Amino acid sequence: MPSVRGIAMKGSPECCKVDAIVTMDSKGQIVLPKDIREKADLKPNDKLAIVGCEREGEICCVMVIKAERLREAVTKTLGPMLKGVFQ
Repeated sequence: MPSVRGIAMKGSPECCKVDAIVTMDSKGQIVLPKDIREKADLKPNDKLAIVGCEREGEICCVMVIKAERLREAVTKTLGPMLKGVFQ
């Protein structure tokens, strides 16, 4: 069973864990901790995709993905399918 800094998370993927807890200010802004930015190779002006997971009409989980990585994943997944459609 995966753990989150000592807290067991039953059924969650091994790659996902709580790395930090941050506070949103009155403008809706958050600061990503330096160690997270470094691990994710985030640089100033990088574009980030915000992905919300919805359950029963409410967003229950928010994920942040580098837009470039999202583009690569979509291209890798859909690229071969779309080639067949347009040939």
